[in-house]
Amino acid sequence: MLHKTITYLIALIWFTNGLICKVIGLVPRHQTIISQILGAEHAFLFTKMIGVSEVLMSLWIVSKWYRKLNAIVQCVIIAVMNTLEFILVPDLLLWGKWNSFFALLLIGFIVWNERYYQQLES
Repeated sequence: MLHKTITYLIALIWFTNGLICKVIGLVPRHQTIISQILGAEHAFLFTKMIGVSEVLMSLWIVSKWYRKLNAIVQCVIIAVMNTLEFILVPDLLLWGKWNSFFALLLIGFIVWNERYYQQLES
């Protein structure tokens, strides 16, 4: 039960950040960050594409298809995204450079959840 709850919470994080923050655009700061990193010319399109990708990630998580690969991909994406933001636009982040701490917490939950699930299977 714990594994399932954490899995859905992780999927909800991806879904919310993708659909609400980026696709619907209720958090314009995300587009500003993308504009600063990738350039203003295509920031709107990139923001929507990243948002749709995050929604797809949430569906992949819930599907449990290639769980281990999914966990690795999530961790790499979170680490790369937060490293770029930490270096290039720390002033635009919700918690500034503390965002990295919360990103590491999320990575830790993802890794722990996948290991916990593997233990349940054996």
